[in-house]
Amino acid sequence: MIGNSIVLDTNIVLYLLNGDDELASILNKMQLYVSVITEIELLGYHEISLEDKTKIKYFLSECTIVALSEEIKNLCISIKQSSKVKTPDAIVAATSICNQIPLITADKGFEKIQDLDLFLYKN
Repeated sequence: MIGNSIVLDTNIVLYLLNGDDELASILNKMQLYVSVITEIELLGYHEISLEDKTKIKYFLSECTIVALSEEIKNLCISIKQSSKVKTPDAIVAATSICNQIPLITADKGFEKIQDLDLFLYKN
């Protein structure tokens, strides 16, 4: 990874919140970015406890949350047309590409997205 900024996929945030020390060490002192879709996925879980909600909100307050811009939306559409990925994954990938910030994920499905600077985490 070059630079000190990285976009976190939802699964990476969950690993961090569950105490993955190796991942925390990798991301230490980096500027963390998350797509608004990751925020929605994390906080939108229907059985979320108040404790988990508080923990997630605190973590997200330490990150830069990237809104869904026109540029991200258009790239997301293009990604959906060229790759068989779910819409949330296309939004996360487009967020990474449009902001020229690498993406870290444990989801191998992102490997098929062109022009994505990808760090595939193996937990």
